[in-house]
Amino acid sequence: MTLEALREEIASVDRKIIDLIADRQALAARMAEFKHHEGLPVIDSRQREGVLSRAFDYAVEKNIDPVETRTIFALLIRMSEERQHEFLGEGNLP
Repeated sequence: MTLEALREEIASVDRKIIDLIADRQALAARMAEFKHHEGLPVIDSRQREGVLSRAFDYAVEKNIDPVETRTIFALLIRMSEERQHEFLGEGNLP
């Protein structure tokens, strides 16, 4: 396999990651609608910690850096919270 072929495989994985992030953002909008209907706040600290802990543990299981994985998931959670605020007309996202 050539270096260029390996780079194209990485690019393909990157596109899949972006697709999954877009899917997560769409779910965040649906979550905002549900939370709004139920009178729940956007931020749920217990859920946030559960997601971060689950990501950390799974990263350990997959033998990748759990601290950096947790950092990535903290960013994904912030993006989700921003999307939920935007859905409710409280944010500044497009």
